[in-house]
Formats: sequence, structure tokens, C-alpha cells
Amino acid sequence: MLRRLLSRKPIADLEPGDSPHSLHRALGARDLIFLAIGAVIGAGIFSSIGTAVAGEVRETGEVVRYGAGPAVVVSFILLGVVCGLAALCYAELASMIPQAGSAYAYAYATLGEIVAWIIGWDLILEYAVGNVAVAIAWAGYLDSMLSGFGIHMPGWLIHGYFDVAASSHPEVRALLETAPHVAGIPILINLPAFLIVGVVTGLLLIGVKESARANTIMVIVKLVVLALFVVVGAMNIDPAHYTPFAPNGWTGIHQGAAIVFFAYIGFDAISTAAEETKDPQRNMPIGILAGLAICTVIYVIVGAVMTGLAPWDSMRVSDPLAHALETAGLPVVQWLVAAGAVISLSAVLLVFQYGQPRILLSMARDGLLPKRMANVHPKYKTPWTLTILTGVLVGVGALVADDDATYDLTNIGTLFAFLLVCIGVMVLRVVDPNRPRPFRVPFVWVVAPLGAVACLWTMAGLPPTAWERFAVWLVIGLALYFAYGWRNSVLGKKTGG
Repeated sequence: MLRRLLSRKPIADLEPGDSPHSLHRALGARDLIFLAIGAVIGAGIFSSIGTAVAGEVRETGEVVRYGAGPAVVVSFILLGVVCGLAALCYAELASMIPQAGSAYAYAYATLGEIVAWIIGWDLILEYAVGNVAVAIAWAGYLDSMLSGFGIHMPGWLIHGYFDVAASSHPEVRALLETAPHVAGIPILINLPAFLIVGVVTGLLLIGVKESARANTIMVIVKLVVLALFVVVGAMNIDPAHYTPFAPNGWTGIHQGAAIVFFAYIGFDAISTAAEETKDPQRNMPIGILAGLAICTVIYVIVGAVMTGLAPWDSMRVSDPLAHALETAGLPVVQWLVAAGAVISLSAVLLVFQYGQPRILLSMARDGLLPKRMANVHPKYKTPWTLTILTGVLVGVGALVADDDATYDLTNIGTLFAFLLVCIGVMVLRVVDPNRPRPFRVPFVWVVAPLGAVACLWTMAGLPPTAWERFAVWLVIGLALYFAYGWRNSVLGKKTGG
């Protein structure tokens, strides 16, 4: 049984070739870099950075995590190093294994079927659950933007039930009583979040190239808005806000990094586009590494400006960039940033919704999920069944979920995936040392182990509840594997398992 669980899929079998289930190669290096920026710069810099700076405290006064304060820029730099180490490992595997599936496909080739299943199940946390948080953040900035026109949506239509139940804000908590009730149950839904997921899902059904064009436009708008924030904000910085620089010392920097890691998830989404990339051996490493480098520089600059505009302990809000501008007395720029955030987060939704179906597509091809899920639309060449399924699940989750809980669960799931990718590179160097590697990790026996340790270090900064929920998620995943995947695995049938 153990031999079967650890059976590895030959790399040659990971390429689907030309078949009705193949995806269309339409993306170049520039498309991939813009997809990286579209995925990475989003809810993290527009939303979770507030929690990273100010920390998180329950209504009872219990400290969930300490804030980094202005030292959040150090958190960003540390995370850039952590993700850079993982990105090098991703680049090597993506150039060797140009298939839709990301870390799932890599794990299948290096660590075996059971690990591949775990990481595929784990990636649902990054893409689907993560997109729930992004959709909620999108709705928050939409409300902020509309308020500039004097339009105020009812609270019960922009706050999901679990978001309200977990809130320590008196006005939000009051919705439990003031919202419309049906059979004694308060109606608390995030309707805008649900609707934007539906729009993005429809766009992704049309085709990857069309989606990439839309993403490019949104990324350009996003960068213009962030440039406006930096330029105007830099002229209104109060140096007094930088003191104390690290109010909670190294603990705050560490725990701040663990939550703001949400700002970095997504660069690996580029690896899910390998099967739709032209010359993936060359373009995948360029897209992954260049995109990550650009985003890290942007984060450090934005973090430095934001913490110079307002007191660090006032940043515990869902729209920290807009809040910083409001505190600095810049309402017009505040409105523009809110509008830009709406567009920015739309791009993140697009890329994450793009990545999830392609991971599930790989799992369905391998028989670990029902084969009928691997349908590719005959005209648009997109995995339409899984795209719709993912859209429904994310949309329903966004209606009712609490975004803080989804940040932690997404972060721990993503870091675990990064950890296994770093290990996978080392394993493949031992078991298949002669296979051509268009991109090779430099100093692999230093970089890969450091990457694995760095991922564990970042995970250690997450609260205990994140670890508990992650454990439950893995148990559910293993139960599904043994109930279905074990019996239907294509590799298992070939090997007589």
C-alpha cells in the first residue's frame, strides 16, 4: 500500500499533447508577467496590510496577533526573500513540467500520488478560499467608492453572516439585530462579492487570451492608481508616524509577515498557465521571477508611504490605503484609490479563478476526481465545467464568509504548497538527475532547503486556529482520496495498485 501511495507519475506522462482535452498555447512572457502582477498585487496590499500593521485584537481584548507597525516594510522584504527562494524552485519545475496543474503536477512527478493529492487539495485553499477573501475585499472598496457619490448600500447586503458574527466593530455587530429576519434568522449576505465572482467566471469561460487582455488593462489601471497613492502620499508624510518603527519588536514583524503573506500568494498561479504558454521552458521562469521582483519593490514603497500617513495603530480597517489618505486629509485621492482597488481586486479574482479550474483539471485527468470534470469547451478551449463549478463555490462562500479567517487558512495552505515544491526540487535532482532542465535553481542544495525552512518559519507566525482548521481540511481531503481517488487513479490502474 505504501508503495502505491508514493508511486510517482513519469514526467513524460504529464504533458497532455494534442488531444480534445488539450489547452491552447497563447501566452507569452509579457502576458505571464502581467498575470503575476494581476494575481499578486491585490487584496494583500489593499486590505490585509492593515491587519499586518496594526495587529488583530478580539472583542474580549485577547491579542490574536501583534502588528508590525511601520516595520511592515521589513516584513515585505523578508517575504520577498521567502517567496524568491520558492519561486526559483517553481521556475525549475515549471520549465521541466509545462502542464496545467502547478505544484500538484510537480508533486506527482517527485513525491508521489498521495502527496500530489494533498497538495492539490491544499491548493484549493489558496485559489478558491483565497478568492472568497478577495471578493469580500472587492465589495468593501466598492462600498467605499460609491460612498463618494453619496450612495450607501444597506449593511445587511455587504456583510456576510460569519463576517458580522466575528466582528468586534459595534456597528457591524448590530446588524445581527437590525438586519431583516426570516424565521428568526438574520439575512446577512455580501451581494456585491457574489456578483463580481459571477462576472469574472463568465469572462473566463470565453477564453484565456481574452481573459489575459482584460487582465492587462486592469493591471495598468492598478499600477497607475498605486503610483498616484505613492506620489501624493509621499508629499504628505508625517515622519512622526514612523516612531516607534517596530512597536512590537521582532514578534510584530514575524506575525505581521505571516498575515501579509496574503499579499504574495498568486505568483505561483502563473505556473498553472504552463500548458497555455508559448515556449514555456523560457517564458515560465521569466514570468514567475520578474513578476515577483516587481511586486516586492511596489509593496515596500507602498508600505512605507502608507505608514507615514497615519498612526500605525489606526490601520485595523478593511480599506487601509483609503483610511490613510482620509487621515491625511486627501478625500479626492482616497476616492480614486478606492476606485482603483475595485479594478485591482477584479484582476486578482480573474487570475485566481483562472488557476483553480486548471489544477482540478489535472486531478480529473489523473482520475483522482471524476473524469467528466475534465471537459474542455470545443470552441473556447477552456475547462468550462470546472470553471463554472469553481465560480459557484467561491460565489456562495463570498456571500457569507469572514475574510480574516480565510486569510489565515489561505496563507497556511499556500505556504505548505511552497514547502513541498522546495522539497520536490531536491527529490527530483536525486531520482532523475539527467533530465533536461531548461532552468536550473542556482546553488540548489542551499536555496531549496532555505526555502523550505523559510516557509515553515512564516507558517509559525500564524495563530493556532489556522493550524487547527488546516488539519481539519487535510483530514477531509484524505477521506475523499481514499473514498474515490484510490479506486479511480489512472496511475494506480497502470501499476496494478
